Amino acid sequence: MAEKITLDIEIEDLVAEFPEAAGFLTKRGVRCIRCGEPVWGTLKELLEEDAVKNPQKLVDELNDYIRKRRQTQ
Repeated sequence: MAEKITLDIEIEDLVAEFPEAAGFLTKRGVRCIRCGEPVWGTLKELLEEDAVKNPQKLVDELNDYIRKRRQTQ
């Protein structure tokens, strides 16, 4: 299991290891990765396809979100 999400993480691994990431990304306008639409490749490729202006900033925010959620559980 990955400790931290990076741009190089495969979408399949992201959803398996960090299921709460799907809702976070959807709320930020990234294509829904849990609605049955097959999405392959890396998180970086997905963010580029969805024209995210600063992918690394979004990944940093996602890691903060995951860390805070898991600390409260």
